[in-house]
Amino acid sequence: MESPGAQVESAVEHCLEVAATWLVWGGRPALSEDGERIYTPHKAVRRIGDHLVDHLAEVEALLAGVPTEPDHWHASLVTLESDWARFTELDLDEARQRLRRLGRTFSLRLAAAGESSWDLPRGENWSLREIADHLTGIRWYADQVGRLPR
Repeated sequence: MESPGAQVESAVEHCLEVAATWLVWGGRPALSEDGERIYTPHKAVRRIGDHLVDHLAEVEALLAGVPTEPDHWHASLVTLESDWARFTELDLDEARQRLRRLGRTFSLRLAAAGESSWDLPRGENWSLREIADHLTGIRWYADQVGRLPR
């Protein structure tokens, strides 16, 4: 059985495979499948990274037995000026470096916590496995921009 952390790393790899096609992005945003938000390559990368950071911080707080940091992200509701920038080879390389490290750090944290801790009840919070399962949903952000044709 694959560890929950490995599943998160696999989701990151999916995102990066999709992002590798964004070098041809022409500046036109994609409408999300729910029709409520727009996505650009930089916005998708930002949201993937933010989601990983948010839940890594949540896991750390849960393991330390302290309250989690309240979520005040603007998340996908906003599109920043920087989200409109052209997506270049260097942007892709930076995304690879950042997102792989975040995904691996999350995976290593779960491994260090130990398999016996993955399904422990965490009060009103999700278990560590449930957080990891939720994080595999980062694929959605990349898929909103989608694989762009050459």
